[in-house]
Amino acid sequence: MEQKQILDRMKQLKLWGMYHTFQTNLNASLPEYLTADELLSMLIESEWDDRQTRKKDRLITSAKFRYTASVEELEYLPERNLDKNQIQRFADCDYIDQHQNILITGSTGVGKSYLGCALGHQACLKGYRVMFFNLAKLLSWLKMMKADGSYIREISKLERQDLLILDDFGLQPMDDQSRLIFLEIIEDRYDRSSTILTSQLPVSDWYEVINEKTIADAILDRLVHRSFRVNLKGESMRKTRKRVTEN
Repeated sequence: MEQKQILDRMKQLKLWGMYHTFQTNLNASLPEYLTADELLSMLIESEWDDRQTRKKDRLITSAKFRYTASVEELEYLPERNLDKNQIQRFADCDYIDQHQNILITGSTGVGKSYLGCALGHQACLKGYRVMFFNLAKLLSWLKMMKADGSYIREISKLERQDLLILDDFGLQPMDDQSRLIFLEIIEDRYDRSSTILTSQLPVSDWYEVINEKTIADAILDRLVHRSFRVNLKGESMRKTRKRVTEN
């Protein structure tokens, strides 16, 4: 088989890693010292790397993060109460394998959403399925899904995610329908997958947001029971960065 035919077959089979490596080495003239086994190994390794890269890109795109963030860019200022050792352990994603949750609390602007996105991005790099939502918008969206009959499909999609990041919990009290939907989300994920929840309110105030004792007990028992807590402190990062920019 001629080299052009080999390249055409690689394209038809969508072996893009092999295709680009083979094409590049043809243009540069393949080293004569490469054995057949070494050439095959190089092509397979290129295909593997290419597929892994494309998979990670797909996972990051489908997650729809609020911020482009990474754990390497986090700032561990003393006043932030952010434990670098703890974050590095989170970066290993063992908490996902153990189906544990992370509850991130703190006042406005201290970096809760950014931290959630950074941990989610890290999970994507490790090959986990992740989705990011503003919780209030998600609940409103799922209410509409109930009306048009697509609710079961969408709730099942959430259940399949290895990590679900729910941002800005507690901005407003929940109504009856929101409480039940939220309970179903948390119940479906309990002891099967992981959830990151961010909130301006301390965990002790979450009962008031859910606003119904029985359902609040059910939700918080499942959320808090297998969770790590990160309570961010300090001044708003937005204000700090604005001052730095102005200076």
